[in-house]
Amino acid sequence: QVQLVESGGGLVQAGGSLRLSCAASGNIYRINDMAWYRQAPGKQRELVADITSGGSTNYADSLKGRFTISRDNAKNTVYLQMNSLKPEDTAHYYCKVVVVAGGIESYWGQGTQVTVSS
Repeated sequence: QVQLVESGGGLVQAGGSLRLSCAASGNIYRINDMAWYRQAPGKQRELVADITSGGSTNYADSLKGRFTISRDNAKNTVYLQMNSLKPEDTAHYYCKVVVVAGGIESYWGQGTQVTVSS
């Protein structure tokens, strides 16, 4: 089994910054892709950004330039630096990791709430 612990969410004013972290632990041989998703009330969950084990990144077009995803493979941790936050960034943010341990499985964190006030 793999456990994901997310942290870093909270309440911030528009224009502010937050850094989310998601640490994976448990039965892990290797982590392939790591990603952040978000879900706002009444909306579908959407991809924010993902990063491969080699460090290649992909972002939702609307977030390029404001959000940065990174990872520390030694710590099995993925980060999301969010700058110039807007009220429309308010959502529950989830991390997802693809773990190799025998087979290949995807795991989701419980999420962390980000609220941006205007």
